Amino acid sequence: MKVAGVILAGGQSRRMGGGDKALRDLGGQPILSHVIARLLPQVDKMVLNANGNAARFESYNLPIVADSIDGFAGPLAGVLAGMDWAAKAGYEHIATVAADTPFFPENLVLALCMAQEGEGKPLAMAMSSDPERGFVRHPTFGLWSVDLREDLRAALQRGVRKVVAWSEPQGCAMMVFAPDNPDPFFNVNTPADLVRAKKMLKDC
Repeated sequence: MKVAGVILAGGQSRRMGGGDKALRDLGGQPILSHVIARLLPQVDKMVLNANGNAARFESYNLPIVADSIDGFAGPLAGVLAGMDWAAKAGYEHIATVAADTPFFPENLVLALCMAQEGEGKPLAMAMSSDPERGFVRHPTFGLWSVDLREDLRAALQRGVRKVVAWSEPQGCAMMVFAPDNPDPFFNVNTPADLVRAKKMLKDC
């Protein structure tokens, strides 16, 4: 299965105080650089979903796609942007990752493909097993059939914003990832999270 990777960086980073949290320094390089390095071996092509002036990401030499739905409609808008780009480039599936999550599994895409093929569903989503919280979904880490892009476009235009609200009716396989150290789905939302991520990186 040929898969295009889509890095979701289209949010407003409000809890970080604004700006691009994916460009914050983590261990001497931007968080986004860690994400790119982790995703690169797992996909056939990568694209970055980001809004605003694309020039700030120019040094990464990646295609930049902005949301086609106005008003910062959330990760589903980024998924749609990635789907539209992938369809034009000849890909049937995209795998999405969040731009603020630098430790996601190195076998993420392969595992999602196996779950999707094994259950015969058009979508697959990551889930982790937490000893305290039980099973936790990670909706921005998924495998998506681009054939569903018009359905997703219509849902967004109707005001659907939650990933699970749209994905579950389509048929979504779940791939459970075991706990690890560092937490593979730890995301950097706040300045305190960034401090913690730097410690996690040193302890790896």
